[in-house]
Amino acid sequence: MEAAGNQNKDGTAPVSIFSKWRSWCWPIQNSELGKFLPLFFMKFGMSFNYTILNATKDTIVVTSTGGGAEVIPVLKGGVVIVIAFLAMLFYSKLSNSYSRSTVFYTITAPFLVFFLLFGLFLFPYRDLISPHASADWLLSLIGEQHQHWITVYRYWMNTMFFVLAELWGGLMIGVLFWGFANQITSIKDAARFYALYTAGGHIGTMAAGSVIYSAAHFMQQQQFEKTVLCMMLLVVFCGAGVMFLFRHANRMLVAHENLQTAVGKTETKTKLSLKDSIVYIMSSRYLWLIALMVIGYGLSVNLIEVTWKAILKIQYPNANDYQAYMGMLQFILGVVSLCLAVFLGGNVMRKYGWRVSAQLTPIVLGITSAAFFSAYFMFPDFAQDHRLFFGLTPLMLLVVFGTVHNIACKAMKYVLFDPTKEMAYIPLDQEAKIKGKAAVDLVGARFGKSGASWLQLFLIDLVGAGSILGVVPLLVPCVFAVVTAWLFAVHNLNKRFLRIQ
Repeated sequence: MEAAGNQNKDGTAPVSIFSKWRSWCWPIQNSELGKFLPLFFMKFGMSFNYTILNATKDTIVVTSTGGGAEVIPVLKGGVVIVIAFLAMLFYSKLSNSYSRSTVFYTITAPFLVFFLLFGLFLFPYRDLISPHASADWLLSLIGEQHQHWITVYRYWMNTMFFVLAELWGGLMIGVLFWGFANQITSIKDAARFYALYTAGGHIGTMAAGSVIYSAAHFMQQQQFEKTVLCMMLLVVFCGAGVMFLFRHANRMLVAHENLQTAVGKTETKTKLSLKDSIVYIMSSRYLWLIALMVIGYGLSVNLIEVTWKAILKIQYPNANDYQAYMGMLQFILGVVSLCLAVFLGGNVMRKYGWRVSAQLTPIVLGITSAAFFSAYFMFPDFAQDHRLFFGLTPLMLLVVFGTVHNIACKAMKYVLFDPTKEMAYIPLDQEAKIKGKAAVDLVGARFGKSGASWLQLFLIDLVGAGSILGVVPLLVPCVFAVVTAWLFAVHNLNKRFLRIQ
C-alpha cells in the first residue's frame, strides 16, 4: 500500500511506505511508473538482443571450420580490445560535441545495419568472400597448431560479428543504458529501481533463450545460415523498439527531472577535452578501484569459460545443437537471475549495504570455479570415458559443472555486480560519470577479457598444446589470485564510496 504524503524531500518514496511483500517485489509508486517503465523495457530489449548475439557469436566461432574455442582468446585478446578502445574514443568525442539523443542514435544505428547485413549476405556467402588463398599460405608458414590465429583473418566477417556482439553488451548496455539511468536516478531511488531494471533484463534473457532454443530445434534439419538470419531479423526489430523507447524516455524523463535540459535549451556538454578526461581518469583512485572490479570479473570468468566452451564443442559438434544448448542455458540463466533479482538483489543492498552486495559475486565465482576444476581433474580422460555417474558421462558432467559456473557467475553479475558497480558512479561528477564510466566499462572490461585471452594464448604457445584443454592446471592459481585481488578492490572502494555519497 502507498501512503500519501509520506515522501522524501526530493519527491521520491522511501521503501518503508510499501507493504512487506511489495517492498520485496515491486517497491515502485504508481506516480513513478512514467519514469521507471521506459527504462525497464529498454533494458529488456537490450538484454534480449545481447543474449541472441552472445549465443550466436559463440556458436559461429566455436563450431566453424578451422575454428574452435581457441579462437575466442585471439578475438578477445587482440581485435576486441582495439575496437573497444576506439569505440571509447568515439563515444567520448560524440559526448563532447552532440546531445545525448544524437549520441544514442549515432551509436545504435550502425550496430543494427551491420547485423542485418550479416544475416542477409556476409554469413551466407562467407566462403565466397573469404581470402582462402592468402589464409592457406599463412597457415603453411605458422603450422596447423596455430590455425586459430588464421581463422580470425580467414573468416573476417565472423570476426566483425564477434566484435560487435561483444561491444553490444559493453557499449549499449554498460555505457548508454546505465549511463542514462545514472543521470536520472538518485542513490536512494537506485536501491529500488536498479534491481528491477536488471529484472527486466533477465526477462529479456529468458525470452531470448526460449527463442534461440526453439529456432535451433525447428531449423535443426536446415542450414545454420537460416537460423542466423532469423536471429538477426529479431535483433534489428528489437533494436528499433529500443530506439523508440529511448526517444520517449529522453523527451519525457530528462525534461521532467530537469537534470540536463530545460524546454527549449540545448543539453549540457562535458567541458574537458578527451586528453584532459583521460588524465583525470588515470589520476582517480576511485575510478581505478571500479576498474579493478570490472577487470577482475572479466579475467576470472573468461579463464574458465573458454575451457568450458571447448568441452561443450566436444559434446555438441553440430552448430544447431550447440546453439540449442546455448539457448537452453540462456533461458535457465534468465529464470535464475530473475528470481535472484526479485527476491535477493535489491533486498541484500537495502539490508546489508553496498560492501556485502559487491563481495558476493567474487565469492560465488570462487566457489563454482573450484567445483569446475575439481570435476575436471577427477576425469582426466573425460572425452573417452563412457562410464555413467548419476546417469551422465564424465563429458556431460563437465558440461553441467561448467554450465552451473556460467549461470551462477552471470546471474550474480546481473543481480549484484552490475547494480553495485553502477551505484558507485552516482556520487561522482558529470565528467567522471560520462567519460570515466565509458573508459572503465569499455576499456576496463575489455582489459579483463583480453588479459585472460593473452594469458591463455601465452600458456597454449608455451606448452605447445595447441588447445586450451592442455593448460588447465596452469589456470587454477591464476583464477584464485584474481578473485583475491577483486575482493581487496571491493573492500577499499567501499571506504571511499561511504565518504563521498
